[in-house]
Amino acid sequence: MNYWLMKSEPSAFSVDDLKTLPDRTEHWDGVRNYQARNMMRDQMKVGDRAFFYHSNCRVPGIVGLMEIVREGYPDHTAFDPAGRYFDEKSNPDQPRWFMVDVKYIRHTRRVIPLAELKAHAALENMPLVRKGNRLSIMPVSETEWNVILSIENGADR
Repeated sequence: MNYWLMKSEPSAFSVDDLKTLPDRTEHWDGVRNYQARNMMRDQMKVGDRAFFYHSNCRVPGIVGLMEIVREGYPDHTAFDPAGRYFDEKSNPDQPRWFMVDVKYIRHTRRVIPLAELKAHAALENMPLVRKGNRLSIMPVSETEWNVILSIENGADR
């Protein structure tokens, strides 16, 4: 099993939005970065787990847990000329962008703020806490996953 962190602005799509959808499942669309696309297309597998991270908000941080329930497939939002994520160079025969389906597992017991994650030495190599990393999707090691769950549970307070 692999672990991931997936960012979304809560004003665009929040963990609460995911929770209220039928089957608590939705496609994760609109990713327009090649490195993130490659992770979704080539590395994310059914059963992988992901942290849901709210970005570009008052308190950015981890707010929930999700499961990957469908592996990478063409992002249909790239084909819609009227859509926000349209890419004229992408088409169904040669898709440029991909997405996965995610399923809500649960909210974290509390928001785990970025500032708190940065304060933990065990997470110093995590892409999220390094300067200049702006990817919306990033891998999380099993050790980092477990450290973050222990932070959520207050094990190191």
